[in-house]
Amino acid sequence: MPPAPAPRTQPDTARAPSTAPRALLTVSGSDRPGVTARLFAALAVPGDGLPPVEVVDVEQVVVHGQLVLGVVVGALPVEGGPVVDEAGFLAALGRLAGDVAAATGVRVQVESAADAGLDAAPPGRPHHVILLGRPVPPGAVAGAASAIAGTGGNIEAIRRLSDYPVTSFELTVSGGEATALRTALASVASATGADIAVEQVGLARRSKRLIVLDVDSTLVRGEVIDELAARAGRAAEVARITAAAMNGELDFAESLRARVAALAGLPVEVLDEVRAALVLTPGARTLIRTLKRHGFRCGIVSGGFTQVTDPLAEQLGLDFAAANTLEVADGRLTGRLVGEIVDRAGKARALARFADDYGIPLEQTVAVGDGANDLDMLGVAGLGIAFNAKPWVREQAHTALNQPYLDAVLQVLGFTRDEVLDAE
Repeated sequence: MPPAPAPRTQPDTARAPSTAPRALLTVSGSDRPGVTARLFAALAVPGDGLPPVEVVDVEQVVVHGQLVLGVVVGALPVEGGPVVDEAGFLAALGRLAGDVAAATGVRVQVESAADAGLDAAPPGRPHHVILLGRPVPPGAVAGAASAIAGTGGNIEAIRRLSDYPVTSFELTVSGGEATALRTALASVASATGADIAVEQVGLARRSKRLIVLDVDSTLVRGEVIDELAARAGRAAEVARITAAAMNGELDFAESLRARVAALAGLPVEVLDEVRAALVLTPGARTLIRTLKRHGFRCGIVSGGFTQVTDPLAEQLGLDFAAANTLEVADGRLTGRLVGEIVDRAGKARALARFADDYGIPLEQTVAVGDGANDLDMLGVAGLGIAFNAKPWVREQAHTALNQPYLDAVLQVLGFTRDEVLDAE
């Protein structure tokens, strides 16, 4: 005989009031097929003092074969029936828990939602906190947890995103304010050597569709102009100007003209030599390949030179590129530039232009760079990532990465190691 139909409950417009009892059921033990189904099948059939219930929240995780399942249920009033008291509700759930535990071999604990601290959600929008390191030291996790609690936040879930080339974990945090979280966690990152990023939970995080990468010291190792200067015998002079510009001590356009002037007379073939000697930052190809497989538009915006960046963009299959152009006459560099200078403001304009070309809102863009001339671009993008950047840049970017692998950007965007492998 099928079970008798459950008593008719009130429609959604008359759902259980906030004073109706709620409970947390925590299931733990060795994972096996059917545990979750058995629990919810039992909750679906009122009886033995258990009123009809609604499922308020569910979270489940399996760690190395060990199951932890949390279910919050609330009592639904029965039209014309008695008021459900919390003691009776918990007692009925306790009997149900015993039956489920006996049938499945797991532990099922029942407690009042109020006693479990579930009735009052922390204020503020939820965030993802991503910890990255090689390895992630326990002190970084402890420090992050303390910092989150100190800002009024609560860790609701932790999952591993990757174990190679960096180890990374994503903490889902309710409560806490973004600026306060970033400030507190930046101190933890500085003290422990781990990278810690903060991203707001929501569709915006995984709706990013365009990424712009700086080239020198981001997509590739080193600075192209320093390599050119070395061939002109002006390496030390140009390196000093480059360092001052990247640290924000000199106007970039002015410094660029001064450095380019030092290249006057170099044969144009030197550009081919430097381009051939470029070394990509580890993880660069993985980053680009993964994002393109997931529908991203990928490109570069550089304060360097088109004679180097355009072939690089073609080699990597990028969608767009912007850079400065060296003037050439009679097969030699003149020491001057032609066309619009791609400086700090020019990089931001290029990002906006490419986003507009593809019909992608700026809030769905990502920018990655390391120097002061990247700051406008990092600020305009929906997410600006300072990659192995100067301190002044790290402090002003949305988040910072100090790992040697460019594909660590994928974890900040929420991609797991499995998603990266699937894109290969």
